[in-house]
Amino acid sequence: MKYDAIFFDLDGTVVDSLQDIVDAVNHTMRHFNLSERTADALKPHLGWGVGHLMHAILPGFSEAQTEEILAHYRPYYALHAGDRSRPFDGILPMMARLKAEGLPLAILSNKPDAAVQPLAERYFADLVSLAVGELEGVRRKPHPDMLEIAARRLNVSLSRCLYVGDTEVDIDTAKNAGIDCACVTWGFRTRDQLRRAGATVVVDTPEALERVILSH
Repeated sequence: MKYDAIFFDLDGTVVDSLQDIVDAVNHTMRHFNLSERTADALKPHLGWGVGHLMHAILPGFSEAQTEEILAHYRPYYALHAGDRSRPFDGILPMMARLKAEGLPLAILSNKPDAAVQPLAERYFADLVSLAVGELEGVRRKPHPDMLEIAARRLNVSLSRCLYVGDTEVDIDTAKNAGIDCACVTWGFRTRDQLRRAGATVVVDTPEALERVILSH
């Protein structure tokens, strides 16, 4: 088998979390008497982390103003990240089959770690060997830091890992880590957007992803 471990992005890749993100953003917008945002307005800015998201949807706001808004968003979202978020159909059986083949699995996300851990524990505790979210001192994707941490903790060579994601951030992360990337079309970007961003492997279903992984 070509790969010794599989690393997954979280939002838009294994978990359908869009509505909880939209709800948390709009709760925050209402708190500060700002206009609410639609899912379509948020989706293009998802993938880089919540700091990037807030800067993108609040142009002209000072750093201090944005940090104040983030300070309200983060704890609220940590409490509500699992209200409506669920694994995409077919994800859990696919991950279970990969694990049964002896492949260690990990979830690596730019979402705050305080929100990642409850979701990982709720849905993936029996499937993944570790889950890592945004942490102080660890650079967010597309830097390769999280992937390097995961490879060390799993005691595998990073060069023999596959990274699975749904945005250009994930494509760049894999490139920066020097490893293969598989992109999924059920997340925050379309097939055309992924192709334009440089994706070489694009799949439409978890079953197709499984075939890609196990055929190598």
